[in-house]
Amino acid sequence: MLTEIQVLPSPTGDHASPYRHVDAAIAVISAAGLPYEVGALGTTFEGPPDRCWEVARSAHEACLRSGADSVVTIAKLYEARDPEQQASMEDLTGPHRS
Repeated sequence: MLTEIQVLPSPTGDHASPYRHVDAAIAVISAAGLPYEVGALGTTFEGPPDRCWEVARSAHEACLRSGADSVVTIAKLYEARDPEQQASMEDLTGPHRS
């Protein structure tokens, strides 16, 4: 499964660390051990469906644990019924990288 999430914590952080709560979510994704890429407006990761759902939820909750007052998480998920048809991050973005 491919998953892209965007966490929108309020506030995003504090004066010393303006994106502290976003960074907390990215740290959870990084620690999950799945292939991932941080983008300007979201983070994409891939793995087994149950693991991707778990990581997305954990990233959402990490924002609250790090002190955000609230968080909205937007998720996009892609899963093919036939494993042979499952695309990877490299399949979708590799040809467009410079």
